[in-house]
Amino acid sequence: MSNQIKTENALRDKTMVMRAIKDSFVKLAPQTQVKNPVMFLVFVSAVLTTILWVVSLFGIRDADSGFILGITLILWFTCLFANFAEAIAEGRGKAQADSLRAAKHDVEAHKIPSADKKNQITKIPSASLIKGDLVIVIAGEQIPGDGEVIEGAASVDESAITGESAPVIREAGGDRSAVTGGTKVLSDWIVVRITSEPGESFLDKMIAMVEGAARKKTPNEIALEIFLVALSIIFILVVMALYGYSLFSAKQMGVENPTSVTALVALLVCLAPTTIGALLSAIGIAGMSRLNQANVLAMSGRAIEAAGDVDTLLLDKTGTITLGDRQASEFIPVDGHEARDLADAAQLASLPDETPEGRSVVVLAKEKFGIRARNLSESNMEFIPFTAKTRMSGVNVDGREIRKGAADAIRKYVVAHGGIYSEECEEVVKKIANQGGTPLVVTDDHIILGVIYLKDIIKSGVKEKFADLRKMGIRTVMITGDNPLTAAAIAAEAGVDDFLAEATPEGKLDMIRQLQAKGHMVAMTGDGTNDAPALAQADVAVAMNTGTQAAKEAGNMVDLDSSPTKLIDIVRIGKQLLMTRGSLTTFSIANDVAKYFAIIPALFMSLYPGLAKLNIMGLHSAESAIFSAIIYNALIIIALIPLALKGVKYREVSAGKLLSRNLLIYGVGGIIAPFIFIKLIDVILVACGLF
Repeated sequence: MSNQIKTENALRDKTMVMRAIKDSFVKLAPQTQVKNPVMFLVFVSAVLTTILWVVSLFGIRDADSGFILGITLILWFTCLFANFAEAIAEGRGKAQADSLRAAKHDVEAHKIPSADKKNQITKIPSASLIKGDLVIVIAGEQIPGDGEVIEGAASVDESAITGESAPVIREAGGDRSAVTGGTKVLSDWIVVRITSEPGESFLDKMIAMVEGAARKKTPNEIALEIFLVALSIIFILVVMALYGYSLFSAKQMGVENPTSVTALVALLVCLAPTTIGALLSAIGIAGMSRLNQANVLAMSGRAIEAAGDVDTLLLDKTGTITLGDRQASEFIPVDGHEARDLADAAQLASLPDETPEGRSVVVLAKEKFGIRARNLSESNMEFIPFTAKTRMSGVNVDGREIRKGAADAIRKYVVAHGGIYSEECEEVVKKIANQGGTPLVVTDDHIILGVIYLKDIIKSGVKEKFADLRKMGIRTVMITGDNPLTAAAIAAEAGVDDFLAEATPEGKLDMIRQLQAKGHMVAMTGDGTNDAPALAQADVAVAMNTGTQAAKEAGNMVDLDSSPTKLIDIVRIGKQLLMTRGSLTTFSIANDVAKYFAIIPALFMSLYPGLAKLNIMGLHSAESAIFSAIIYNALIIIALIPLALKGVKYREVSAGKLLSRNLLIYGVGGIIAPFIFIKLIDVILVACGLF
């Protein structure tokens, strides 16, 4: 896709990295830092040690000025590294937003007073259009604003929005009437009613949504942040108690207090969950960015998290599971007639039929038997249009009366003219209906030639995708207005677990409410106005971009590719977001355990020599231990940025196995890593003669 920014290239893009470095300094503003309580603690600590260093220059010190300066610089770098992690995650969203802005132009709009006055055009800037205005757009012109087609049909290039090069058809009526400002009409013309106010177009919303800075914190993220703040408060109390204990012990022993305020500030920063605190925002932003890369726009981070817990998926059949238009798939002759004669008559009867079904009959006759379509201008052809009353259409040509239509309508027509409706024809009609298809009976001069089998075309790859959803523990339910017999046949072909037939908007809504009342997390995809109430109720509501404006406004996600199985990617990204956050939280807390053993023994060995046994890393001194730990504390943030951006790999395993695996890798790994690297940093510092 043209507007995708790949995760693994985020840190290789020099422009993005330079912008992130600049933003890292901008984010040092107190009003920005206070939004992340854990990192605000580091910020305050950096300010405090800066003051202690300045004061130490005037001889008021409890530690060496060089030691204080070193700790101060590392604390500031820790703040910058955390800002960099967030900025690089936001940078991908800003790059996507820049790409979308490039597609947004203030074009000239051709406003008309009404659909029947297309010649009365007033040329105005697209920015001047308001909701309810009518515009006409012809081939080669950009659609000036979001709207719905009220007249005409045209091929539209939506690559600037979706990244897909294949044009799509937009036409009045049905569920393909919505158009997006910034897209281009390639053929024909359409009259569009503007449905958005200036500055509130779909493209404007897209730009705002992909901007990482506009992301709102989710409930789970807020809960985790409260937990991290609670841990930080506990460590503040612990460190304050340690300082008081150190003063008391030194006084009792008659020695100078070995514990400086600077050292304890460094200890506080090392013990606080700064790793996950620094990466928490980046993880959330990266999750939304990964969804954007899948060509899905989420209206909120809450929807992505909910996707990680979805266990039931409701799918609208037409336009979601099926292509939306029934297509002729077979000519079935009856009563000894030839299939070619049936195809020839069916094609003649379908020549004036401009519906997708009618065109498919003409195409099938050509593909199956090489029958070329006749010239519609032939004077000896009298076309009989379809009406709701007759429920048939056809043509009178060369003295022949050719008709095609619903089985019961053709039966009445044939019998009324002395013809016979045979049992063989009745059996074929029933067989097609039982298979979920639509039978169209064809007659030539009141003699039934056979039946056209119209069927819903299942979208490619749907059955395999539903099997993948089943492996993920997600139950799929197809919703359709078809009768139960037809619905059952299509459900079996598509591979869904269950179906709701003869569904009404109220029925869909009630079904979702019942599932939610039983504790299920429900996702739904849909594209029509009749899907809007159910989409608004669902926990995760994915509206197809090809759908109506009402559906897109009701959903909390919009799939730009309009793929019904995109929910698989959405669920994986949701689960990956939760897994990444949980994994890095486990790693961060495990890190704190290791850093405790690195600093505490070294810090109090001079008061209590017996603590030397706990100095299992064999660190050189209290100062080198503190320096090594706080350097590691800063560098580990940078080291984990790629993982925060890419996310922990999703695996289709049970929650128990997943928890065990994460504890093993990120729990045990989080304890081992600091022991190795803090010791390594300590050796390097001593080798450089700094201690």
